[in-house]
Amino acid sequence: MKRSSWWSVVAVASLLAVGCGSESPETSLGEEPANTATGALACSTRITYGDRWIHPSGHPGNEDVAADLVTWDGVCVNEGTNSYAVLSNGWKPYFTGNNACVLALDTTCPGAGACATRVTYGAAWMHPANHPAQYDDVGGRVFWDRACVNAAPNSYAVLSNGWGPYFSGANACGMSMRYTGCGGLYQNPVVASDCADPGVIHDGTRYVAACTSGGAASAFPLRVSTDLVTWTGAGSIFPAGSRPSWATGDFWAPEIHRVGGRFIAYFTARHSNGKLSIGAATSTSATGPFTDLGRPLIHDAGMGMIDATFFTDTAGTGYLVWKADGNAVGQPTPLYGQALSADGLSLVGTRRTLMTNNLAWEGGVVEAPWVVARGGYYYLFYSGNAYYNSTYAVGVARATSPLGPYTKAGAPILTTGGGWVGPGHNSVVNGPGGDTYMVYHAWNSAHTARVMLVDAITWPNGWPAVPEAPSAGSRPRP
Repeated sequence: MKRSSWWSVVAVASLLAVGCGSESPETSLGEEPANTATGALACSTRITYGDRWIHPSGHPGNEDVAADLVTWDGVCVNEGTNSYAVLSNGWKPYFTGNNACVLALDTTCPGAGACATRVTYGAAWMHPANHPAQYDDVGGRVFWDRACVNAAPNSYAVLSNGWGPYFSGANACGMSMRYTGCGGLYQNPVVASDCADPGVIHDGTRYVAACTSGGAASAFPLRVSTDLVTWTGAGSIFPAGSRPSWATGDFWAPEIHRVGGRFIAYFTARHSNGKLSIGAATSTSATGPFTDLGRPLIHDAGMGMIDATFFTDTAGTGYLVWKADGNAVGQPTPLYGQALSADGLSLVGTRRTLMTNNLAWEGGVVEAPWVVARGGYYYLFYSGNAYYNSTYAVGVARATSPLGPYTKAGAPILTTGGGWVGPGHNSVVNGPGGDTYMVYHAWNSAHTARVMLVDAITWPNGWPAVPEAPSAGSRPRP
């Protein structure tokens, strides 16, 4: 891997500590002091610790609020098998492992800047020419999964932005991360209970997620969030007693989309004749109440139809993409696409086959489509192989026309890793800061639930990537 000139990116402005030097950690953390002259709260700094933080006794949380402006130079001091940071107010948080310091600092004090990352390299870092500093500053969020690649006699790491710093010796990679103005840290899963096939949109004020419910009395539980990290329950698309009369069970793969001036929930359910079919229900709100169409939107007496997604092309025409459930009967699983009427409740034009399962990693299945228009292309994200094991993964194809032809990238962009098994069935949304994020499910370590994860998408060379994902460690919030 070639070394890049990443250090030339716009640097983070240095912050100066104000009035914190005499504060002890015990009195400066966990408080927001009042301004005694006015009674108003003085400015403060929220310190969020990475997942390797060694919690003090009686401190289960992963953050503190300190008086005034608190800063950190990014230096991580190794001490035995652990490491620590020295903050400007004297507080010394410890972390498990060497070079393991990860901190986010978010302040209400004057002079706070936009989200930025400082990467401070361990002592073994091989400085590029004319780069005497031991750190790099870059705007935005940069992260690392702590993997180290040996390239004898040295080693290197690959960061989320593609930068590959080299270190002297084998297994010598070491970096600490400081995030300023990024809103804190999070760690997957963002929903720890079962939330398979998460369909996620932003309804204009908040994110709304709908999940598969199977045979539960209330179909398709809903959750809402303002940040893609903290989610709260918001009822269900079909509360108990209101499920569609034509459907008998297997309520799978819901997605809610804005179509015109209202919202439509597209979903899969088993028809009374036994065939999986695609339904639609309307509402003036993304959280309901929803009114079912009263019949399937797509029903085929000879083949199950599942996993519908909606998108609009650059001209404003709506389309539906879905899967023929051929794997259930030993046949291929084409993904179909077709234009929709303006109200989103009927198909118009000609159905096209957008892709089939023809790559080795896909096994007997391609499913779970999601389409994004970006930079002159339509990107079709999809999942392949067996949802119940580690072969399940996310791939992508692209086209210059909404109904193709689509060209696959080849290898999947998201596979089992980080302690998560079978990641897939994703949505793609813009985070609060405007970056692109993938929301998807994966099996937990006990293989008892498909939990909901969130990771950043980057766009190198005109194709999407999900670097260092599925993630297990701390990341800057979206």
